[in-house]
Amino acid sequence: MHILLPVLFALGAAFSNALATVLQRKAALSVPRSDKLRAGLMLDLLRRPIWLIGIVAVIAAAVCQAVALATGPMTVVQPLFVLELPIALVIATVLLRGRLSAAGWAAVCAVVGGLAVALVAASPAGNRTHAPMDRWLPALAVCTAAIVGLVLAALRRPEGRGRAACFGLATAVSYAVTAALMKTSMHTLDDGGLAAFLTTWQTYGFALYGACGLFLLENAMQSGPLVASQPAITLGDASVSLALGITIYEEYVRGGWWLLLQILGAALIAAGVLALSKLPLAQSLTGDERDTATAEAP
Repeated sequence: MHILLPVLFALGAAFSNALATVLQRKAALSVPRSDKLRAGLMLDLLRRPIWLIGIVAVIAAAVCQAVALATGPMTVVQPLFVLELPIALVIATVLLRGRLSAAGWAAVCAVVGGLAVALVAASPAGNRTHAPMDRWLPALAVCTAAIVGLVLAALRRPEGRGRAACFGLATAVSYAVTAALMKTSMHTLDDGGLAAFLTTWQTYGFALYGACGLFLLENAMQSGPLVASQPAITLGDASVSLALGITIYEEYVRGGWWLLLQILGAALIAAGVLALSKLPLAQSLTGDERDTATAEAP
């Protein structure tokens, strides 16, 4: 029962993020398009109730993620966010009047089934609420160096899949660090109240890395096709979060022959996410229509 609460809130966060993506895309399609930056864009969007509902969904997702991290281990909560893309596509088939092909539904099943296999095989456990600085410092140093290195690698590449993948991985690392810092920050809020929350360094840390993640996400989406950036973001976030949960919070997963099932689950997730990212419907959610003309029709 103790694991049910964080699982439910993590699923709620994944659903809210997916809903926000679809609603904001639907709102964006209803305002005048322009190839240049347009100052009136935000004013146009503010007049669209569906866009405002999307913002509410974003806030709801943040709250759900915070509760999930405060009540459960990172190694359980963060991997569940791989469900965002399949959930978004299912919602889009209704709200955007799209259609998911048989191959698309098979990919959704692969992601869901792979996640179930991986989590059951791993059986994550442990839920420390705080970690000493001698665990934070090396983890933050390695993650920050990885982000910088990936950004530099992206900037050396022309627009395309390689550049998008590098920015996507940098986004994933930023998101994972944000979740790790948020976990301690939420426990501080629960234990010490608002004053403690506003005076702990993790609060400002997760705000910083979260903002960095959003900035890198925009660059990933603009640098190349979704088929390159989305798998890097989805799988990278889950993988780095798993590593941070184990190294910082001393969470653990089963080893031995269980690793074979975990690898099988991860392979199913990767194949499913990659297939979903190629769908024209998925590309339309991010405005990435560069490959839509050559992609298989739904």
